[in-house]
Amino acid sequence: MKRVTFARIPSEEAGPAIRDLMSRDFVDLHAKIGKDDVFRYVPILPEHVDDVRAMGLETMEGDAHTLDRRSPQEKIHDILSSYPELDGIVPEKWEYVGDIVIVRMDPGCQPYKELIGRTYAEVLGAKTVCADVRGVSGEFRQPSMEIIYGTETESVRLENGIRYGFDVTKVMFASGNTDERMRMRQLDCTGETVVDMFAGIGYFTLPIAKYSGARRVFACEKNPESYEFLCRNVIDNELSDVVIPILSDNRNLLGKHFADRILMGYVQTTSEFVPKALSMIRPGGIIHYHDTFYVHEYMDRIRSVFDANCGEDGYEILRVHEVKSYAPSVSHYVADIRIRPSPLNPMQ
Repeated sequence: MKRVTFARIPSEEAGPAIRDLMSRDFVDLHAKIGKDDVFRYVPILPEHVDDVRAMGLETMEGDAHTLDRRSPQEKIHDILSSYPELDGIVPEKWEYVGDIVIVRMDPGCQPYKELIGRTYAEVLGAKTVCADVRGVSGEFRQPSMEIIYGTETESVRLENGIRYGFDVTKVMFASGNTDERMRMRQLDCTGETVVDMFAGIGYFTLPIAKYSGARRVFACEKNPESYEFLCRNVIDNELSDVVIPILSDNRNLLGKHFADRILMGYVQTTSEFVPKALSMIRPGGIIHYHDTFYVHEYMDRIRSVFDANCGEDGYEILRVHEVKSYAPSVSHYVADIRIRPSPLNPMQ
């Protein structure tokens, strides 16, 4: 308990009055708003007690329940409880990216976005709060973010000993792919030449370069903004002697049958890039092929892609793993495919 000064407001007047106090930053957000059958009791910051009295509001001293032991969801709900329009639609989940918080916001929250952003920043200790408006879209899988609190949008995500620096408004970070990024660091690629055809900011490039023993990783990225962060992340993780970043469409990469392993960390149109991957892979090399399929047909779809490009005897499926759910009845899968010479892919 702590002693605070409350503004005592009749319940029928509480909504507009509390909003006004919030907008003026007079409310102590670390203390709970109280109520009884007649009044709401709003905790006021000490330096603004005289300001509140000058507004004609009645004040009183009392003990306040602090919010420190409550869950973040409870703290946020308590602060926003005077806005009945937000009941049931305030985001209950969020994602941390360093000291940036990302929420997915219901359209009904839009008129209150600044209040919501400020509340989340205060409760969660974030420097910036962004609302994910429409998810990712386009060839470059770019996010659609709206800043609702703060100004800084660059951050660093630390994961499995890797520093991923990026701008949340420009680059998507697929948090659901954590297990696959962890698997990349656990592979034994000793002495191998690896090509990452869709490197992004280094999602798979960095762990495989740092931990797997790969001799060289060619990291190809078409999006200039992602490429900029890829180059910075290679330097920040001290991998310049292993990783060669390339700003290009991967279909323009030079060289034939030089790669021991190829990463195809893309989805939905990945099959269009299989011919290029086959032109770069050595006999016996492995392709990590990512794509999205209906859950009841993923194996047939994977086989059809490689049957068409290699022939039935030109490849071997070593492993297929579900990375994450993508949509109703659709999942993101990764297939580890060993490539053999075949009439369709003679590797000469």
